[in-house]
Amino acid sequence: MNPKIEFYFDFGSPNAYLAYRRIPEIQKRLGAEFEMKPILLGGVFKATGNQSPMMAFANVPAKLAYERLEMTRFIKRHGISQFRQNPFFPVNTMMLMRGSILARQTGVYDRYIEMVFSAMWEKSLNMGDESVFSEQLGSIGIDSNDFIAKLSDSDIKQQLVEATEEAVQRGIFGSPSFFVGDELFFGKDRLDDVEREFLLKTEA
Repeated sequence: MNPKIEFYFDFGSPNAYLAYRRIPEIQKRLGAEFEMKPILLGGVFKATGNQSPMMAFANVPAKLAYERLEMTRFIKRHGISQFRQNPFFPVNTMMLMRGSILARQTGVYDRYIEMVFSAMWEKSLNMGDESVFSEQLGSIGIDSNDFIAKLSDSDIKQQLVEATEEAVQRGIFGSPSFFVGDELFFGKDRLDDVEREFLLKTEA
């Protein structure tokens, strides 16, 4: 049985979106299963003392410029032409990440993930705004009033907390992060290493 690849993500990370857009080609090439695992990146940062590049390198403009250059190179290399910077970044993703927990429970996980990533990083929408979120839910056939009301359920909240705590316990400090078995890989630029590790494990 082939190992699965676990993908820890938060919709607020543009690099998580870019990694997500590479998944189909990797799955096709490897026959690999990616398990999408939602976490709250703000909770991860708080627990680990990490910061987003925008914050960490706020006083190092050359480093921020290089980060943007590397992102541009990645986008061109993999033909992710639909990517757009979100003018509302950073977006509070608490509602969106709770939504991913509920979407998984209610059988709409894949289309929910696709909708949110697309809305955030292709349509450049303010997905932290409940009215915008509601409209996008409706666009994929989800009863937005019922869905949003359920996001306040204690069980949904607790599952997201536990998922985030589990990620931190496994050594995760940011998104996108990947596990192949017990091996951790961080960042969209490590997907080639993820592939190599998957092949090593399937050949062992």
